Amino acid sequence: MKDQAEQPDFFQKVYAVVREIPKGRVTTYGAIAACLGSRGSSRMVGWAMNHAHKADPTIPAHRVVNRLGILTGKNHFGSSTMMQQLLENENIKVVDDKVVDFQKLFWDPNQELK
Repeated sequence: MKDQAEQPDFFQKVYAVVREIPKGRVTTYGAIAACLGSRGSSRMVGWAMNHAHKADPTIPAHRVVNRLGILTGKNHFGSSTMMQQLLENENIKVVDDKVVDFQKLFWDPNQELK
């Protein structure tokens, strides 16, 4: 695990990537980690996303899901349905906590930001 002194910098890098995710698209913790050159650090990305509500400017954390398109972070949004509501506001359909057409809606930061 990274030194705590390095975490805020890593968090800021994660947040910079997440802010680039277009409305109506989603990405994964692992894709963000890979984009940052930290393949295998998807849990650290998840940890950063758990603290995203503290970031300013705001971060569209609802656009980050697990590798299967499941809303694993939904309990960090104040209510168990808020993440789904935010996605549906962007015309992303969610059924049983999973993004419908996940592969079609997947935004790969390695492709889009390089």
